[in-house]
Amino acid sequence: MDISHLLEIVAEFRGKKVAILADLVLDEFVAGEISRVSREAPVLILRHRETSGLPGGGANAVNNVASLGAEALPVGAVGDDESGRVLLEYFKAREIDFSGIEVVKGWATPTKTRFLAGWSHTTPQQVLRVDREPQNPLPPKTKSALAKRIRDRARQSAALLVSDYGFGAASADLLESLKGQKIATLDSRYGLLHFRRAGITAATPNEAEVEAIYHQQIGLDEAGLEKLGARLLEEMRLKALLVTRGRHGMILFDTANPPQQIPIYGSEHARDVTGAGDTVIAAFTVALSVGASYFEAAHIASFAGGVVVMKHGTATVSRAELEAAMRAAISTS
Repeated sequence: MDISHLLEIVAEFRGKKVAILADLVLDEFVAGEISRVSREAPVLILRHRETSGLPGGGANAVNNVASLGAEALPVGAVGDDESGRVLLEYFKAREIDFSGIEVVKGWATPTKTRFLAGWSHTTPQQVLRVDREPQNPLPPKTKSALAKRIRDRARQSAALLVSDYGFGAASADLLESLKGQKIATLDSRYGLLHFRRAGITAATPNEAEVEAIYHQQIGLDEAGLEKLGARLLEEMRLKALLVTRGRHGMILFDTANPPQQIPIYGSEHARDVTGAGDTVIAAFTVALSVGASYFEAAHIASFAGGVVVMKHGTATVSRAELEAAMRAAISTS
């Protein structure tokens, strides 16, 4: 792969519009120093240091699209609660247009709270995660509003990204009127096959998600992976399928070529894989939106993923960081 050519593609990212239908999640981090072990139970007592919130789930995909220099146009829902307010304030501060996000009275914004513990002058480690999820589905009125808004935003955009975390905002039924979209990418945590008739052109599952769909263990069985990938490509009626495999890189399936291996760029030893899939689909989609081939977009996504897994917590990759990683690869090749 000619990395110099990939740099030319990345230079075109600025200002490209990408519509994003997403399940918006708040990733909350509660950090504290270990003070002692409780006398009430064998648990650590933490002295609270700080609480912070970052876009998670589909909101992290939105954040990554914006960090790469493209114009993110999110459509989704939050509750009329503190987590929803934190997300909207974050987008406002980053100058991301959040007018496509519905605030739903009485609905809970999905929130993942991670408790981080450490001693003074050490890197905090996650010791507990508490998830708060909506107890009720999104009201039909809200879903109708989201369907209209994603239609409007998709018409304005060079690509559509769908980030489905199972909370109802990024559902297949909202895409029925968008089947003519030239570029429509999908990252679905639990319901990939629900989108088989939704007009998706490319999807980016990880290997574990492919295994779960077909109830088969892949492991190091390359032939087995290629068989399942080809099957999923056909069943989903996709033009391309990019399967992420952690330290084993990625494998790209498309209708015009045999399976193509995409190497890891950077270290095989990730610091934190939180949200890495959101970074991958963001980079993949933005690259496609400026005319990259699936193979070129997959390599760009691999670079982006290689950068973000070396950061702690829910993180993004900037266009400058992506370009720096590519130039570093050129200088060492």
